[in-house]
Amino acid sequence: MCVARRFLTVLVLGAACLGVTFSAANAGVRVPDSTFSPLGPETSIPFGWVDFCQRYANECDEAAAAPEAIELTPAAFRKLQSVNATVNGKITPVTDAEHAGAPDAWDYPVDGKGDCEDYALMKRRVLMELGFPRAALLMAVVKDEHGDGHSVLMARTSHGDFVLDNLADEVKPWSRTPYRFVKRQSQENQNIWVSIGAPTAAPMYVAK
Repeated sequence: MCVARRFLTVLVLGAACLGVTFSAANAGVRVPDSTFSPLGPETSIPFGWVDFCQRYANECDEAAAAPEAIELTPAAFRKLQSVNATVNGKITPVTDAEHAGAPDAWDYPVDGKGDCEDYALMKRRVLMELGFPRAALLMAVVKDEHGDGHSVLMARTSHGDFVLDNLADEVKPWSRTPYRFVKRQSQENQNIWVSIGAPTAAPMYVAK
């Protein structure tokens, strides 16, 4: 990654540093349709998010926010795709146990290494710097096809919910992923998490 000093993370590790570029030409970019994921009641907050907020308190304010959706124009979709693929290509995957000596550590990948939630946090940060609303960029926990835990970034748009995943460079509708969605952040308050669909047990966490 561009720098290794933690205090520069938010200021420097953004779109310019990651080399995210966008073409002015959007001709031929097809804006796909998705659906909106069905939301259930409030549920438990992942420990990783709580721990992240203890270290980055200024990014976890309790201020209520109005729900917002990204207007999914061809230009906006191109930016989502570019940020997803660029961040995926800039970070080396490594487990929390190997990297942080902990089973579940959420952080910005300041040294160019991280696991699934670190990719998602970085994408969230870059997209906010590019002007996308925080209330539409939602950390989410899913179960993969093996029943293991995985984290992705969900983008709520005018065309439905999409997933930015470190295991796929293509931004996909949430229903076209192989995952069982468990919970995500509330649009109204990022420190409240809501279940997606019927409540389900938390997955055994094996981040990727």
